[in-house]
Amino acid sequence: MPDEKRPPFAGHITADDVAAEAGVSRWTVNRAFRKEASISPKSLEKVRIAAERLGYVPDLRAASLASDRTNLVALLIDDFANPHKLVMMERLTRILRREGWDILLVNTLDRDDAGHALLNASQRRVDAVILIGIQFDDDVLDAALHARRFRKLIIFARTSRNPNTISIAVDDVAAMTRIANYVHDRGYRRPMFLAGPRTSSAHLLRKETFVDYWRQHFGNTPETVAVSAYDPSLAAEVVESVFAKRNPATFPDILVCENDALAIGATDVIRHKLGLRIPQDIAITGFDDVPQAESANYRLTTYRQPLTDMAEYLVRVLGSDQNHDLDRLFDGELVVRDSA
Repeated sequence: MPDEKRPPFAGHITADDVAAEAGVSRWTVNRAFRKEASISPKSLEKVRIAAERLGYVPDLRAASLASDRTNLVALLIDDFANPHKLVMMERLTRILRREGWDILLVNTLDRDDAGHALLNASQRRVDAVILIGIQFDDDVLDAALHARRFRKLIIFARTSRNPNTISIAVDDVAAMTRIANYVHDRGYRRPMFLAGPRTSSAHLLRKETFVDYWRQHFGNTPETVAVSAYDPSLAAEVVESVFAKRNPATFPDILVCENDALAIGATDVIRHKLGLRIPQDIAITGFDDVPQAESANYRLTTYRQPLTDMAEYLVRVLGSDQNHDLDRLFDGELVVRDSA
């Protein structure tokens, strides 16, 4: 009786070995491991059984050399102090893997590291590079685009002025207009906007939209304060420093934060360092709707990005042969809770 057990590993098993075992050609073996390739069910089953018996794993890198696609994308991400980055990464990777895309994940530490990571990705035959972060300015993007071998450079959850990138983001102008009207309708008249870092290319339009809209429609210019990173601890330090220098009579009646990371830090210091009540003394709004926003500690009024829809669209962009006119903005949802 023939031994049906898989033999111990004795060198690299090739497609030729599987072809001999299955009684088919090498090209049939190659087709069996290519998505949507033409192959009969009978031949596919023969190859599957032979490959399992021999312990064969196809060489995806070699297969990609015979094709113009690798089904590999590089995901470059930074700013992990911002809890929304983890939410975005989970949603993106889950949907990409479901649709057959493999992911090279790179944590970029600073601007110089971001440039190096982009150039490195261009040498790895990835089909696309997806950027989620704040380290990618015009110089970095231009250098990567000049040297690239990848098909698409996608900015996710931010808009980019670079014409050679593809932006997939929430509509910040529509979102902040909705927030400004909500804040005014609720009776707040002295807003302060807490902003994050500014970038020259891939950036948000939240501070500019809120300030301009408020000035044009409600007659005064809101104060603005900036934090150098989307880090709750840094936001707490900045808010404490700003409020410590002021008479309580001059405090804003609402703090409109560029995202939930800043709002969480501001909430902690307002309650526990300044001893003020939210929303009775100062109200707070955020942006993103991270998991902590719903917790009893924060109950944060915020704006939810449609991440699933954005990720589904990104998959369609990856599969498209087009590289132009693919930018898209999405509408989100204002989520009202106790903080405002």
